[in-house]
Amino acid sequence: MPSIVLKIDVDTFRGTKEGVPNLVRLLKQHQAGATFLFSLGKDHTGWALRRAFRPGFFQKVSRTSVVEHYGVKTLMYGVFLPAPDIGKGCANEMRAVQDAGFECGIHTWDHVVWQDNVRQRDAGWTQRQMQQAYSRFKEIFGAAPKTHGAAGWQMNAHAFEQLDQFGMSYASDGRALLNDNGSLANITAGPYRLQVNGKSLSCIQMPTTLPTLDEMLGRDIDGIVINGSNIAATILKLTAAPRNHVFTLHAELEGQKLAPIFEELLKGWRKQGYDCVSMADFYETIKNEKLPAHAINWVELPGRSGELFALAA
Repeated sequence: MPSIVLKIDVDTFRGTKEGVPNLVRLLKQHQAGATFLFSLGKDHTGWALRRAFRPGFFQKVSRTSVVEHYGVKTLMYGVFLPAPDIGKGCANEMRAVQDAGFECGIHTWDHVVWQDNVRQRDAGWTQRQMQQAYSRFKEIFGAAPKTHGAAGWQMNAHAFEQLDQFGMSYASDGRALLNDNGSLANITAGPYRLQVNGKSLSCIQMPTTLPTLDEMLGRDIDGIVINGSNIAATILKLTAAPRNHVFTLHAELEGQKLAPIFEELLKGWRKQGYDCVSMADFYETIKNEKLPAHAINWVELPGRSGELFALAA
């Protein structure tokens, strides 16, 4: 049976408080596995307004209502309101996810700081950011994290090496290259090992192979404008041919306003014969395979602004 690996990025204080419990209930209802990746430091979402000067930013914002999904209060954190500490204020909500039987891992320490800076930073800065997240995770869960999924699919060579130093066996930090219609540009895209500074790293990368909802909503794809009524069917067309996939969702989106769309996907994948699983579950099926090795690569993807770490075609 092919698998859909569900990787849930939790970016904000509100997403952790409200979106995460909603997703736990929905996943339990449909007997689906998933991995929750938490932001563990302060919520500086308001700082993301600086991205307004990036090419493609306004196009993306105009397609997906940032205010509707994130809320005015969240967009003021770090600008007009103090940035709340997610790890301190939401520890109970995080532990409840693990208690419900779901895998938990690290998304980042400070989402905006990481996403906007990591590509230009040195080993010292990178190690400090990752160590803060690692230590806070252990403080909350009482054990070391087993996996990681980069904020905004942004990393650097030092960060990948740090995953090996942490002893993480698998992570999902990047993307597989997509065509304009959201289909895989490289149909063989799947798990691989990274080659960094002339050596092959131990940590297996599981690239996100499907487009995210916020990348597709509002876009014209093959003459059809993607909206809430047809987006699930559009994604299900991409999974009609059975093969393993990784799907990234967000607690702030699928855990709140877009929950009905995610539920439609869960039902559709079940009908297509997929098993929805966590990253840990998927790792158990591939850990002994001989996987290809690839170098770090950066690309632009349809529906998203800026370059992302991605598997080349």
